[in-house]
Amino acid sequence: MEALENLMSRRSPMKLAEPAPAREALDKAIAAAVRAPDHGKLKPWRFVVIDSDARAAFGDVLARCLKRQQPDCPEEMLAREREKAFRAPAIVVAVAKIQPQHPKIPEVEQLLAAGAATQNFWLALHAQGYGAMWKTGAAAYDAQVKHELGLAETDQIIGFLYVGSIAQPAMDAKRPEPDGFVGRWTQPAA
Repeated sequence: MEALENLMSRRSPMKLAEPAPAREALDKAIAAAVRAPDHGKLKPWRFVVIDSDARAAFGDVLARCLKRQQPDCPEEMLAREREKAFRAPAIVVAVAKIQPQHPKIPEVEQLLAAGAATQNFWLALHAQGYGAMWKTGAAAYDAQVKHELGLAETDQIIGFLYVGSIAQPAMDAKRPEPDGFVGRWTQPAA
């Protein structure tokens, strides 16, 4: 797939199914991810792969998070939260590995570099014929969820990337014209 076609055709599918990307496809996506711009060469990105057989345990992590935030939530809500882990045959947690108080690279630049790596990862999966949905939600910002995923307190979860084969493509949506997002600066008059 040509690069511009890959960029212009990427969509979040409505539904994902088996098979998950094979190890080789994930490795290629990670190889693309680590080519992201990286001011200071900090490599502030990590990817935690939750394979098919670990999804039930991850669903429990999500349910415990909801229970901490809403102690009185009914069991039906907890069951729906657990089911989120089964949106796709695999989940990849994209993480910004932040170095707080770095003497030269502000945290925002580290976060942006990790976001660029995540986008590269996503586009590389798309180029190989797989789909992905980028989700966050309360669990992405929960300290205990980070701990249970083996992350440091200073790490930031950028998103839960639900990945798999496209079972139902995205509905075609009208995209805005690029000119609506571009301004032209002119030198002020003296």
